[in-house]
Amino acid sequence: MRQGWKAWAGGLAALALMVTGSAMPAAAFPERPITLIVPWAAGGGTDAVARMVAGLLEKDFGQPINVVNRTGGSGVIGHQAIATAKPDGYTIGLITLEINMMHWVGLTDLDYKGFTPLALMNTDPAAIHVRTDSKYKTISELLDDIKANPNKFKASGTGQGGSWHLALGGLLKSKGIDPKSVGWVPSTGAATALTDLASGGIDFVSCSLPEAEGLTKAGRVRTLVYMDSKRSKVAPDIPTVKEATGSDWTMVLWRAMAAPKGLPADITAKYEAAFKKVYDSKEYQDFMNNRGFGAVWGGSAELGTFLAKNDKELGESLKDLGLAK
Repeated sequence: MRQGWKAWAGGLAALALMVTGSAMPAAAFPERPITLIVPWAAGGGTDAVARMVAGLLEKDFGQPINVVNRTGGSGVIGHQAIATAKPDGYTIGLITLEINMMHWVGLTDLDYKGFTPLALMNTDPAAIHVRTDSKYKTISELLDDIKANPNKFKASGTGQGGSWHLALGGLLKSKGIDPKSVGWVPSTGAATALTDLASGGIDFVSCSLPEAEGLTKAGRVRTLVYMDSKRSKVAPDIPTVKEATGSDWTMVLWRAMAAPKGLPADITAKYEAAFKKVYDSKEYQDFMNNRGFGAVWGGSAELGTFLAKNDKELGESLKDLGLAK
């Protein structure tokens, strides 16, 4: 009888240990190094932003943040690597505007819905630039001439169907002008296009303010309009599209932090708070200002709404330009 009692008591103690053990809190996140995937090459603007964020996040989390560049497929490979990782918080990534373009042109089935949005960290709005000696003093004058003379003008800023091409297409459509009425000259990037503009090879360029800064300061290029809802802090004299034309069109090249779809809510919240600390830091703000990048904050929910709106707008622009599959 005594042995039976001992066995029963021992079983009860073991059961209690199992219950209390299962109720113990899990180890605080993060407890090991984190991988931050960048879908673009080392040395570029996206890579620079990612490494600045990683360095500051590392200090907050107390764990190494390893930046890994997964390039190829026009951004598909890196974005796919982020989306297909285990949603445990130990693999995150910096996603870019291209995730809302690639699926429209048939490069991948992946879209923004394959990610858990964490934080919007940076946007660089498009702008329209002409030579300093151009007769066009306002964007309305240029648009009126384009409408009156379809197929007369040539513009550039990036490759065919790239972000700055879509920026121009959306602006034209918003003013009732056929987006295909301006000939697009594909280029390897804004720098090449701006050089072509300065030499008289094209009529205007669509690209960001930081990209045109060198020629603007040299007095060879003048900016007509800024494609954001508010004027630029670094160039407050340039009107927005709304101010200059009445159109609500905006277009920004953006960079945001994201994780695979299905990231637990508590880890999502921890990342959002940590990225806000990064964003608010003097180090991050100084870095963005010195590089000419636009520092813009959006939390997880705001980023989710932004991604859905941006995806719809880019899809419409690609269809208007005849580039969507």
